[in-house]
Amino acid sequence: MLEKLQNNRNALGALFMLPAAVLLLLFLTYPLGLGTWLGFTDAKVGRPGEWIGLENYAFLWNDSVTRLALFNTLFYTFVASVLKFVLGLYLAILLNKNIRIKSFFRAVILLPYIVPTALSAIAFWWIYDSQFSVISWVLVKLGLIDTYIDFLGEPWNARLSVIAANVWRGVPFVAITLLAGLQTISPSYYEASAIDGASRWQQFRHVTLPLLTPIIAVVMTFSVLFTFTDFQLIYVITRGGPLNATHLMATLSFQRAISGGALGEGAAISIAMVPFLLGAILFSYFGLQRRAWQQGGTDK
Repeated sequence: MLEKLQNNRNALGALFMLPAAVLLLLFLTYPLGLGTWLGFTDAKVGRPGEWIGLENYAFLWNDSVTRLALFNTLFYTFVASVLKFVLGLYLAILLNKNIRIKSFFRAVILLPYIVPTALSAIAFWWIYDSQFSVISWVLVKLGLIDTYIDFLGEPWNARLSVIAANVWRGVPFVAITLLAGLQTISPSYYEASAIDGASRWQQFRHVTLPLLTPIIAVVMTFSVLFTFTDFQLIYVITRGGPLNATHLMATLSFQRAISGGALGEGAAISIAMVPFLLGAILFSYFGLQRRAWQQGGTDK
């Protein structure tokens, strides 16, 4: 029987996939199913709750804090993702050039990404401190401001501050991934376009971007997913304050379900995030369709 199994590619493949399938079932499928169920109940910490249908979602639809958290999440995700893409692409193009100690710079750029998120958040918490902020201290010494900036005490300052922290942490992932994509583009394309008289901008627009589109689709999908579901950075730096100005859907869900004890309500907030995440995945799927064009087929 063992010999037959070894000769059966389908059965052998299924056997190798079994451990991963079990892990996905236990740690992804089951929590998702349980969360979906809890979203339709009035479950509290300590009691299972009863089926109440769409009451949680109706309440959240009319809840001003939830609407504010949705706005914060969309604003946070959009601005941070755009900045990470622009800065990451710029760094990738720079690192793709023939510069000295290129390997050293690539390693340094990765540092913000490999540092634990909690440590990064604590560092930014000190940087943004209203009394000991190094940013405010430098600006005061330069004579650019008279008083320290209240980075985390004013709603819009707090929003922009946590976005800056997220961009600092996320740019390395985008830059290194796009750099790997740039290195797969053959130099012959640039040589041929240069012979045809193409400028640097035309080479970037008509050679680099089209060939890099599949990689961009993948890396930006992951970037959007990580940013949309960000929890640690916000929770450590602001805990959703001030006045719920930095509450994201993830942090609000935790606050309602764990700190507040309303498991059903918190689960409903989490499930409400799913359509947005599916939209990001579909963006990646349609972006990957350009691979047919890249490999010599028809672009569908």
